[in-house]
Amino acid sequence: MKKYLVIGNPIKHSLSPELHNYWIKQNHIDAIYEKKELNHNELENLILNIKKENMHGANITVPFKNAIIPHIDELSEDARKTQSVNTIYLQNKKVVGHNTDIEGFERAIKEINFDFSGKKIFILGAGGVVPSIIYASIKMKAAEIFVSNRTKGKADDIKKNFEDIKLIDWGEVPNFDVIINATSLGLNQDDKINLNFTNIGNNKLFYDVIYNPSETNFLNIGKKLGNKYENGKLMFIYQAYSAFKLWHGIEPKINNETIKLLDR
Repeated sequence: MKKYLVIGNPIKHSLSPELHNYWIKQNHIDAIYEKKELNHNELENLILNIKKENMHGANITVPFKNAIIPHIDELSEDARKTQSVNTIYLQNKKVVGHNTDIEGFERAIKEINFDFSGKKIFILGAGGVVPSIIYASIKMKAAEIFVSNRTKGKADDIKKNFEDIKLIDWGEVPNFDVIINATSLGLNQDDKINLNFTNIGNNKLFYDVIYNPSETNFLNIGKKLGNKYENGKLMFIYQAYSAFKLWHGIEPKINNETIKLLDR
């Protein structure tokens, strides 16, 4: 039986096992997918287990999408450009790091029929998924991209890879068409992003990368202000779809039943 894993810290909220094990069963694959909370000093051992084929692949989530890179033998082009890895696997005895978040985000935005072309995108956060969102937004022809993070040094690091983005001090709200919460604020029901949105107007998209819970306080603000709002469920499904295809060579089905798996 092949073994797959999602690692992160925290990891309790992850619904990756529900999704991947559903697809594994649907496609009659002899495998199991689990989740595990790791610390930074355990990353090297994860890679060794994949090289020894004790483990056949892993998804990487917060806070390891960048930290895993020094332990990996090769990066795909998308992973190299974003310096972010969320999927690893063994190929020709080398551990390869790939980034399926880019495709996941792009497909999710297209699914809700929102056009990024010529739009101003305001991203909150500077964690592992942010480079993927920036890269996907560039591919979708966004006009301007603003990034704001509570720790400015992390935002500075992202600007080294994407020189054209504009950094905004935390607390400031520029004129935007799309605002994306890519922080972990919202994983707990009490989490609030204390920004003033009273003068933003309407016809905006509030997007939260978080999918569990399905409606964060951030999305609730967008909803109350009469704007379009969307959680990260479709992005999560599509990035998982791409990882599944990489590992198993099979395109899993995405339908209402798949989406309902995550409604809990």
